[in-house]
Amino acid sequence: MYRLLFRVVFSRMDPERAHHLVMPIIRMLGVRPIARAARAFTCPAPELAVHALGLTFPSPFGVAAGFDKDAVGALGLGALGFGHVEIGTVTAIPQDGNPHPRLFRLIEDRALINRMGFNNRGAEAAARRLRALRRRPDRPVLGVNIGKSRVVDVADATADYVRSATLLAPLADYLAVNVSSPNTPGLRTLQAVETLAPLLSAVKDAAGATPLLVKIAPDLDDEEIDAIARMAVELGLAGLIATNTTISRDGLRTDAAIVDAAGAGGLSGAPLKERSLAVLRRVRAVVPEEFCIVSAGGVETATDVRERIAAGATLVQGYTGFIYQGPLWARTINRTLAPSPPHSVVE
Repeated sequence: MYRLLFRVVFSRMDPERAHHLVMPIIRMLGVRPIARAARAFTCPAPELAVHALGLTFPSPFGVAAGFDKDAVGALGLGALGFGHVEIGTVTAIPQDGNPHPRLFRLIEDRALINRMGFNNRGAEAAARRLRALRRRPDRPVLGVNIGKSRVVDVADATADYVRSATLLAPLADYLAVNVSSPNTPGLRTLQAVETLAPLLSAVKDAAGATPLLVKIAPDLDDEEIDAIARMAVELGLAGLIATNTTISRDGLRTDAAIVDAAGAGGLSGAPLKERSLAVLRRVRAVVPEEFCIVSAGGVETATDVRERIAAGATLVQGYTGFIYQGPLWARTINRTLAPSPPHSVVE
């Protein structure tokens, strides 16, 4: 049913407009009576629970940052069966993001190109919403992804991140530092270890007891990945998210003219699968067994989730698959992941 709706309606619509049309429906799913009914249909099997970061995740599969930038749909996403929702990216200063159009589908590749530019209402607004969300006992695990405000110079990035962390860490189940989006000028330069280490150290101090993770790009070379992973362990971070979107356009099936017309931005979805998996394996080879790795990028099916867990992921995230698979995506993955009940024997 959803695939027909996508082909006939959503695929003909501007992707960002389609997202804004769907979000009120997702928000409605978070209303208590509706959420209760939805969870009866989507609730992950108890056997899928994952204990990590000092938290219990009802499923290893959650929503990556970017889908719910302002914490408006987290309850509805939880009701759809996602084990956690990472909101954001949130910046200390509210910002509109990049000019439109800034989100593009590559349907043949089951992919997206985005250059949203951290459009969000700012850390103070996110804090107000999170404060209300935390009062709901049926909420999913809530991660908060923070990034640099566009108007802040890269040289002043640490103070900007610390401001967001101070506001949001007390209200988050975990905090993720995004230094890997390709859509904020200069942001990826912060991934250099000599720059990243003092930034993360300062944010960790501001986050206090809230688990802190760092999100890295798939476009780093192996030596850079190893260096960041080791540094994250040395600094006492709780984990690492691998990976963000890629600036690569290699191996796409979509007509080159369509890809060129979309222009700059981060590519997500199926084409990112192999690189994201390779980065996951690289990080797991470097960090201790107890170090949390969240794997994101190119995840579409329960088989993908199993593969990531087998490769060392603690948790797995998706985003682009929602656009192509629809609202029952998490439920389908959870049901497929759940162990089959034993067959009864009739004598």
